[in-house]
Amino acid sequence: MKLQILQDDQGNNTGVFIPMKDWAVLKALYPDIESATSNLPAWEQELIDDRLQSMQGATDQLKDGQQLLKMLKASDK
Repeated sequence: MKLQILQDDQGNNTGVFIPMKDWAVLKALYPDIESATSNLPAWEQELIDDRLQSMQGATDQLKDGQQLLKMLKASDK
């Protein structure tokens, strides 16, 4: 999955672009995804914001999601 982070003029993350073929896969896996609410509790939003802020400039430490899932599945065996 190749996601793109959308940013405003100040470099703040404002959204995520998900390619249509990947969106179709997500919808098949999670049929209720389109009805999910975007209203998070304040504490959860703060936690997410803090984690995103800590990741800024540290993209070399990020791992590919598919590889991470493979590693987790392999460790379960």
